[in-house]
Amino acid sequence: MHSLWAPWRIEYIKTVDKDPGCFFCQALKSTDDAKHHVLLRGANCFALLNKYPYNNGHIMVAPNAHMGDLFPVSQEILGEMMNMVKDCQKIIAKVMNPHGFNVGINLGRVAGAGVLDHVHLHIVPRWDGDTNFMPVISDTKVIPQALDDVYKCLLKEKEELFKKN
Repeated sequence: MHSLWAPWRIEYIKTVDKDPGCFFCQALKSTDDAKHHVLLRGANCFALLNKYPYNNGHIMVAPNAHMGDLFPVSQEILGEMMNMVKDCQKIIAKVMNPHGFNVGINLGRVAGAGVLDHVHLHIVPRWDGDTNFMPVISDTKVIPQALDDVYKCLLKEKEELFKKN
């Protein structure tokens, strides 16, 4: 038998049935960006690493306002969110050199939304071969780099990128 060592998952297992409130709103209110892996903050939205990523570098962009659908989101906020997506893509591309990206929004549980009450956009870096036998055979996705390490690498590049502009 093979074991997959994933000690970071214990936090999710311990809290899966508890409702700690909206983690987007908690991250937004906090001044500890490193604790919440907040990468960018704008006037109307912010970007943070997904705590349970599909791939390393998986970032989410959310409006500051707590709303569960796109209908109440203004054109101004949508524009800022898309500009932040471009900035995140640029940072990820420089640090992680992916071969492509998935960018999207899941609205509603049947559409795959894990968070129903705070709309957010996903930016998922993809590499040739990043889907291997593990998801197919054992319904398991292997994430090879710790979240704190990814955050530090992306944060360093963000600081370099915005120094130049």
